Amino acid sequence: MKQRAILAAILAAFFLLSGCVSAPPPAPAAPADSGSSAPASSADKDRAKALVQGGGDAGSQVPPVGAPVGAPASSPATPAAAPAATADVPPPPPGKLTPEEEVFLQNYLARLNYMVYYDEDAGIEKIYAKTAVNQANRYLIERMGLSVLDFDQVEKNKKDQQAAYQSETGGAIDLIQYLAQKYNADAYVELSFTATPSASGGRFYATAQGSMKIFDTSTGTLLGSVAFQSPQVMNPVSQESAISNALAASVWNAMPKMTEQAKALIQGSLARGIRYELTVQNTPDSKAMSDFRRALARQVREVEQVSYSAAETKLFVYTFQSRDKVEDAVYAAAERAGMRDLYLVFNRGKAFTFNTGR
Repeated sequence: MKQRAILAAILAAFFLLSGCVSAPPPAPAAPADSGSSAPASSADKDRAKALVQGGGDAGSQVPPVGAPVGAPASSPATPAAAPAATADVPPPPPGKLTPEEEVFLQNYLARLNYMVYYDEDAGIEKIYAKTAVNQANRYLIERMGLSVLDFDQVEKNKKDQQAAYQSETGGAIDLIQYLAQKYNADAYVELSFTATPSASGGRFYATAQGSMKIFDTSTGTLLGSVAFQSPQVMNPVSQESAISNALAASVWNAMPKMTEQAKALIQGSLARGIRYELTVQNTPDSKAMSDFRRALARQVREVEQVSYSAAETKLFVYTFQSRDKVEDAVYAAAERAGMRDLYLVFNRGKAFTFNTGR
């Protein structure tokens, strides 16, 4: 019995010592992709380094884990931005207006300016010409809220502006058209009429009939005309008063038709846009002017070169923009074409004269 007890104690001590021995460490877990047992690539190390350092350089992108070495990094998906409208986008074809152009055109037509004068070749007496012109201007002031160039101002400017007229135009356009341009009229109206007087029983009678011709100020072209005729007017004082009353009545009654027809005719003439005339003095070689013309065409609807010489180049610009916008476009085009010293010499209505500063 004693021997058995000793043997049992020895066995118990043996098993106790065996339980204290540490088990071997477990095998490392297999990677998710059993085929990627190769050591980490340099791309993976770069990515890990970038993550630790906060993304590295702002302008660099690190390839994702598992991407082949040297492969371009994929950029995060971003929604496609709508293309921004730029000056280099070709304009719509003639007759097709953008919403912005349509708004500009309607505002332009609502604010048309007129200069009214009479046909000097029709043999009209000055006193009656003044009556007719002043009555037309009265309608423009009272009914349309426009500023006008009255009869006496036109007469005075015909004398005062002779030197400037010859210098700027060389007589290439009519003096009245020149004055209309100078005072920024969109249309000038030429009155032509005759009066038929009569007398009976100590009273004086008269009728008046004639026409209002509507001209485009920038081109000088005849847009249309409006005929007018008055009923017979009686005046107990004098024949001259009867004629003046007949003229005043007929002109006043014809003015609404004239202004509405002018709007329709001018709108119909603007398929290509409002025409501006550009003269560039001291022009460089034709290649530089070609660069300027193409640069300007990116910002307007159409550019048409009328003439070229070393002294000056003339261009017609068609656009649905204001004069200020056209002037800005010219400076921007000159900058792109290398003519950085270009400056404005003078502006007369829709006619500009620039100098390259060479």
